[in-house]
Amino acid sequence: MFESIGRSLALMKTSWDILMADKRLLAFPVLSGIVTILVVLTFIIPLLLTGGFASSGNLISLVFLFLFYVASYFVVIFFNTALISCVNARLNGKSMTVGEGLSNAANHLPSIIGWSIIAATVGLISNLLEERAGFIGDIVLAVIGGAWSLVTYFVVPVLVLEDKGVIDSLKESVNLIKKTWGESIVGSASMAIVFVIIGVIAAICVFATLMLGSSTVFMAALALFLLLVVVLAVVYSAMQGIFVTALYTYAKTGTVPTAFNPGLIKNAFQPKQGNLKENI
Repeated sequence: MFESIGRSLALMKTSWDILMADKRLLAFPVLSGIVTILVVLTFIIPLLLTGGFASSGNLISLVFLFLFYVASYFVVIFFNTALISCVNARLNGKSMTVGEGLSNAANHLPSIIGWSIIAATVGLISNLLEERAGFIGDIVLAVIGGAWSLVTYFVVPVLVLEDKGVIDSLKESVNLIKKTWGESIVGSASMAIVFVIIGVIAAICVFATLMLGSSTVFMAALALFLLLVVVLAVVYSAMQGIFVTALYTYAKTGTVPTAFNPGLIKNAFQPKQGNLKENI
């Protein structure tokens, strides 16, 4: 486990180096965040103006909530598709502009919409069940949700890089995760933990300013903390896209992206020789 964590941290460093070498990749999580805010406002403002849908019946409320889920998932998946397109180009020694990445994502709109609907359906059902589940039910739902996140880990890379439909992308993601699940879990978890630790330390520093007895200093520290949270979210999203694309590339082709240490990825997981022969 400790060896895997150390390897994942090394992969994170490489992902960071790639991101610093091509900061344009940060544009996609930034755009995703901006559009997501617009989507939220689009759905919240009608609720505020009409006083909600409590008097309209549960069906209308569910339809409204489902549409919100679909729109939200669509935004995230669309910009992730564009991000992975550019990351894949860079890992293969090519250059793709932000506009080209967005254009490539637009070429996969049917699949993106289809995957958004499936993800939104699962998300909505999970949310509704959580509202009715007890303590044990919450644990079961958490396990199921984790399993779902795991088996769908490579759906977007397959969708955009192999130009497959939603169902085929899901099937291929399951096949690939069988080869990489250990590193996928540890790598993603390690990356998340690092960013969470940075956020926690920053939060402690913010609350420490209360001891100074100055509300101005506290509000300034709080504003900087919120800005840091946004920056961390953007950087994490971009690095996660790089990390996932690198793992996908080796799992699918057996070829290590030149930007990564070959031994680092090859020791992370070993695809079955039979599958490698099929893909080479």
